[in-house]
Amino acid sequence: MARQIFVNLPVRDIARTRAFFGALGFSFNDQFSNDKALCMPIGEGGYVMLLAEPFFQGFTKKPVADATKSSEVLVALSCESVAEVDAMVAKALGAGGRAPVERKDHGFMVQHGFEDPDGHQWEVFWMDPATVSAQG
Repeated sequence: MARQIFVNLPVRDIARTRAFFGALGFSFNDQFSNDKALCMPIGEGGYVMLLAEPFFQGFTKKPVADATKSSEVLVALSCESVAEVDAMVAKALGAGGRAPVERKDHGFMVQHGFEDPDGHQWEVFWMDPATVSAQG
């Protein structure tokens, strides 16, 4: 059986979070979404659970990190092209996000990223498939 991954992130405002990621073209599984949580599929077997902070806190005894002040995780998403990397960052900036780092072109890979309204840092990247299979 293939494993699935669910990355859980605390958010302050479910409606704002839905609007932000919806503007980037993401959809939500309404079967697992409500006023406390959003289930955002990101690929086969991969999901991001965006949980209202009080609901998130119920899963841990540790304090919830303020992602606007410290990094608790870097979420990296692959893209199918350089154009998709650039478009996703542009959409994020247009929807109220910010770019915490400059775009990097390494020749075989392009990296850029954005911060969502809660300060979570998302890295988006494209890697040349020929380079990946040559190292495989």
